[in-house]
Amino acid sequence: MPIAFITGASKGIGLATARQMLEAGSRVINFSRSPSPAGGIENHAVDLSKSDAESAVTALVDALLPGSDRETITLVHNAAKLQNDTADNLSAASFENIFRINVLGPHILNQALIPRMGPGSSILYIGSTLSEKAVPNSYSYVTTKHAMIGQMRATCQDLAGTGIHTACICPGFTDTEMLREHVDHDAGVLEAVSGMSAFGRLITPDEIASTITFCAGNPVVNGAIIHANLGQVER
Repeated sequence: MPIAFITGASKGIGLATARQMLEAGSRVINFSRSPSPAGGIENHAVDLSKSDAESAVTALVDALLPGSDRETITLVHNAAKLQNDTADNLSAASFENIFRINVLGPHILNQALIPRMGPGSSILYIGSTLSEKAVPNSYSYVTTKHAMIGQMRATCQDLAGTGIHTACICPGFTDTEMLREHVDHDAGVLEAVSGMSAFGRLITPDEIASTITFCAGNPVVNGAIIHANLGQVER
């Protein structure tokens, strides 16, 4: 049975992806601070911002995959933190916290799971339109999402010949709790960002989940950046 490890599968894009992969017949494991509300998903509390995240993840993976055989695994690096900050007002401690979740967390999971992955496995990074551009007041998020693309590309090169493929899916404005909290649930702002796609609406988590599922099953996208933004309109 294929296995999907998803970080942050308790809501939004992670939850939608977990449901789709569960329906497709995968064993789905959620690494998150809170449990997923979907039935059939194995929930394990992990806080990637903590200093003991590496040992906690290693112990969990050893318990969940006790055998020595390599498995067909999809690893989805979905968990992320977004906050308002700027280059001149972000403390080092706050930046470190964001870095631990958005960049170091995926590295820790890669280290634990790559030795368990057989051919046909995939490592999928969930980036953002801000992985390749910047806007004001999102310094830590922009910086770490840019780093994620480099992380994905380097992973692709280092795993050449293993049968494991990688991709970075970069969603546009998606109707998630994280987006709504980021704009303080301001209906006017949500309407404005909805108008920043060629379709004039927010993306649904299910649409991004379908893109993730496609990438998981298609190694031809290895090392690829997939823009999933409904055609973002620049103003």
